[in-house]
Formats: sequence, structure tokens, C-alpha cells
Amino acid sequence: MAELLAQGWITPSIAYAVSAIGSFLGLAFASRARRTTGFFRWQWLSLAALSIGGVAVWSMHFVAMLGYTVSGTAIRYDAVLTAISGIVPVLVMGFALHLVVRRPSTGWLLCGGVLLGVGVIAMHYTGMASMNIHGELHHDPVYVALSCAIAVVAATAALWFARHLRSPGSMTLAALVMAVAVTSVHYTGMAGVHITPTDFMHVGAPEGMRARDLLLPLMTGMFVFLLICSLFLLLGGEEEYERRGYAAPSHRAAEHTIQSADVYYVPRHGAPQAPAPEPHAPRPGDDVWTRRR
Repeated sequence: MAELLAQGWITPSIAYAVSAIGSFLGLAFASRARRTTGFFRWQWLSLAALSIGGVAVWSMHFVAMLGYTVSGTAIRYDAVLTAISGIVPVLVMGFALHLVVRRPSTGWLLCGGVLLGVGVIAMHYTGMASMNIHGELHHDPVYVALSCAIAVVAATAALWFARHLRSPGSMTLAALVMAVAVTSVHYTGMAGVHITPTDFMHVGAPEGMRARDLLLPLMTGMFVFLLICSLFLLLGGEEEYERRGYAAPSHRAAEHTIQSADVYYVPRHGAPQAPAPEPHAPRPGDDVWTRRR
């Protein structure tokens, strides 16, 4: 607990902001997935899984771990386990979203919430297992159980939001609530971490990568991913606008519409006028070969 409180509020605030951004993008993509079918549904579901599982959960965890220090030893991270901890929440989130979108019932929502909560906990403790320190890492069972309960509740709420919300205002509020839940899972689990130092002195740092070595690829990849997601949202918004029939006509189309409407113009306070005859149409009295009676 002492190591957790020593990092201040800067790192937790950044981690919360990252989780909120990822949650909002994921909810927006899930809303698009509900209104599509086939390949486009899989496209939106994949982006939603990457946003929530990859950005809101895993990136938040990694950013929060940047502020975690242990007195007397350096912290290094195993690259393979770190990558696995990032893949797990994305896959589990994608499957859980697929369940609640294809089968919109309360039973499948609860099943998806439990499955996603297990995925979030697996991500967290796999990420903790990737830490290499000079000492032994212990977890308090009470805090582990509490973090698991928060994860299941948060995951169920996230799936419910993804299945029902549509307006940007409601998704923004839900993203803020989801970010609180996801960060609570992380810091509740970290509150029960205890480090037991070894009896002998180690020379040098443990094996693995430093947090700074993983920070630059993470931030670069997340920035590019957010740009791509923003582009998809803009393009998807224009397609939705046109699909509902609200596309504004062009100037040339408006000119043709006005010209064609002039032919059938009817005065408001007068009798309807008959359409003008064609210039070359023959009239009854103009035929010189017609005998007059």
C-alpha cells in the first residue's frame, strides 16, 4: 500500500483519462455494430473490442503501472507475458460483445459480464506476473476477491451500456462511469500487493524490459489507433446520415428540381393554370385543310 500511495495523483489521472477515451470509442463502435449486419458488424465489433479491451483496460493498466515503484529494487517486465496480457482482454471483449449483440437477453448479458470480468482479472494478474523484481510478490486474497467482484459488475455494466446506449451524451457519461470501474479494479488489486525482499543482495537489475522501453511503442500505437478510430467514426457518421435520407442535395440537383417544379406551379389565390401547349402542336383552327361549318 505504501508503494501505491507514493505515486501521487498524476499517473492515476492519466490512466483514468486513457480508460475513459477507450470506453467512449468502444461504446460508439458497439452502437454502430447493433445497426449493421454481416462484415460491417464484425468490423465495428472488432474496433469496439480493441477500444475497450486494448485501450480502456490494458493501456490503462500499463499506464498506471508506470507510476508503481518498489523500494530497494528495480522493476522490469517480461515482453511475452505483457503481450499476452494485452491480447486476452481484446479477445474476451470481442466474444462478450458478440454474445450480447447477437443474443440480446438478460441471461446472455450476465454470462457475458462474468466472462468479461474473468478476462479483465486475467489481464491484470498476467500483467502482474510479467513483473520481474528482486523479491517475492504476494497478493492479499481479500483484495483479490474484491477486485474480482468489481470486475464482474463493471464488465456487466459495460456490456449493458454497449447494448442499449446510442446518444453521444449518454455514452460520454457511461464512459466516465466505466473508467471509474476499470481503474477501481486495478487499484483495488494493487492495494493487496506485498513485496517480500530476498535475504541476499542482488547485483544489477532483473531481467526484462524497462517501463520506458514499453512506453514509447504503447503511446505511439495508441495515438495512431485513436486517429484511425476517429476516421472510422466520421466516415460511419456520414454513412448513417445518408442511410437515413438526410443527405443534402447538390446545387445542380436543386436547379433541376426548381426547373421541373415550375412546370406544375399553381398560384395560391388563383385557378390552376393548364400547362402551356407545345410550340409545334397543331391547334384545331390552324388546319387550312379543315372545312369550316
